Amino acid sequence: MPPKFGTSGLRGLVVEMTPSLIADYVTAFLRAFPDIDDLFIGQDLRPSSPEIAAAVADAAIKVGANVVDCGALPTPALALASLAAGGGAIMVTGSHIPADRNGLKFYTPEGEISKADEAAILAHLGQSDEGPQSLGTSRIDTAAGALFKARYLAAFGPEALSGLRVGLYAHSSVGRDLLAETLSGLGAKIVELARSETFIPVDTEAVDAATRAQIKTWVELHDLDAIASTDGDADRPLLADETGAVIPGDLLGQITSAALGAETVVTPVSSNSGAEQGARFTKVVRTQIGSPYVIAGMQASGGKVAGYEANGGYLLGFTAKGPAAEIAPLWTRDCFLPIIVPLMQAQGRPLSARVAVEPGGVTRAARLTDTPTERSAALVETLTKSCDAFLEALGERLADIDLTDGVRMQTVSGRIVHIRPSGNAPELRLYVEASSDHAAEALLEAGLARLRREVGQIGDGPK
Repeated sequence: MPPKFGTSGLRGLVVEMTPSLIADYVTAFLRAFPDIDDLFIGQDLRPSSPEIAAAVADAAIKVGANVVDCGALPTPALALASLAAGGGAIMVTGSHIPADRNGLKFYTPEGEISKADEAAILAHLGQSDEGPQSLGTSRIDTAAGALFKARYLAAFGPEALSGLRVGLYAHSSVGRDLLAETLSGLGAKIVELARSETFIPVDTEAVDAATRAQIKTWVELHDLDAIASTDGDADRPLLADETGAVIPGDLLGQITSAALGAETVVTPVSSNSGAEQGARFTKVVRTQIGSPYVIAGMQASGGKVAGYEANGGYLLGFTAKGPAAEIAPLWTRDCFLPIIVPLMQAQGRPLSARVAVEPGGVTRAARLTDTPTERSAALVETLTKSCDAFLEALGERLADIDLTDGVRMQTVSGRIVHIRPSGNAPELRLYVEASSDHAAEALLEAGLARLRREVGQIGDGPK
C-alpha cells in the first residue's frame, strides 16, 4: 500500500518513500500554502530519516522555498521554531512505528495541518508547474532545541523539580538529550537508562509487558521517584511513578489541564471518562482519534482550551500561568508539559498518590501488529452491526455504543471496550477501561485473545 495520510501526517514503508513521491508531496504542500517562504525541516533518529530529509530539502528548494535545516530534534521543538519565525515546517518521522516505516508531518505558519489542509495538499498532487523564477536558499539552524528548552525553564523555574530523582529511559528518542537537559535545568537529578544507537519503536500508549517489567526493575535498582521517556519523535510522553507503574497518557492530560487552569478540554473517544467527572472543566469535547481532530475541536471551542490524547500528547491552546512565567500556546502535540507538570505535583508526596486521586477509570491499550487494514476494517464493520457475541465472550453485555472512531462499546458493568484500525500502520488497536489495574489488564488480555480469533476467522491474520 503506498504512503498515505493517517491520524497525523503521511506514513508509509521506507522503500515506498521515494524521492519522486517525496517531491510530489512537498511540492503539493508548498503549492497549497504559497505564503510559506521559509520551510523548517527536522528529523528523528531512524536510519532512513537523513536521506528523506535531504529529499524534502531538495524538493523545497526547487519550488523556491528557503530551507531551514534544524537537524534531529523533537517534533514540537521544530513546530515552535517555525511558528516563532512565521514559517512552515516538515518533520521527517515515523513516530512510534517500526524503523521500516517513516513519514512526514506538515506545519503551516498557523500550526499543524488539519484534515481540510490534508485535502488541499492532495488536491495539488500531480499538478504540472513550470517552477519558480529562482531557486530557494538553504541554511542551518542550531538554536531550535535551545528555544524549546527555554520555554519550560522560563515558565517553571530552576527549583520546580528540586529534590526529585528521575530516570530517563533514553532509548532512541530524538528528544532524549533535550528532555534530560530540561528536567535537570528544573532541578531534577537525572539517571540515564538504556540509550540505544539502534532505533526502537516505543509506543507510549501501548507499553509492552517487557518494558513495564524493566521500568519496575530500574525504579528499584536506582531508587527513583519517577521514570520519564518519549516516543521516537518526542511528541508523546511516557511517565512512570515511584513504584514503576506506567501512568496512562490521558491521566497525564487531565492532571496537566487542571493544573494549568484549562476550562475546556478536547480529547478523543479513546481517553478515559475522568474529564467529565467533577467540576474541574466547564466543557469536555470528544473527537475522533488523531491530533488534527483534537485541534479542530480546540479551534471550534476557543477560550482557555487544551487538548490531549490517550497517548499523552498535549496541546496547549491558551496562555497559561507557570510558577515563574507565562507559557505560550503550542498547537501541536507536546510531551514535555505532561511530564513536567505531574512531576511538579509529586514534590512532597509520591507521584502515585497524585495519580490515585485523579477521577476516571483505569485505561489500557494494546495492538495486533501485522494486521492488514482491510481485515481490521472488516472486523470493525461486523462489530458495528452486532457486537453481542464479542462482548459475551468477555463476560460483558452492551449498554451503549459509540461509532465516532471505530466501535466503542460501553458495557452494563460500566467498562469500555474500544476497537479501531490504526491510522498509521497495519495494526488493530484495542482500548479498554475498567475500575482497577487488575480489571483493566484482565479485560485487555481477554479482548486481545478474542480479537486474534476474530481476525483469524476473517483471513490468515494473527492467531
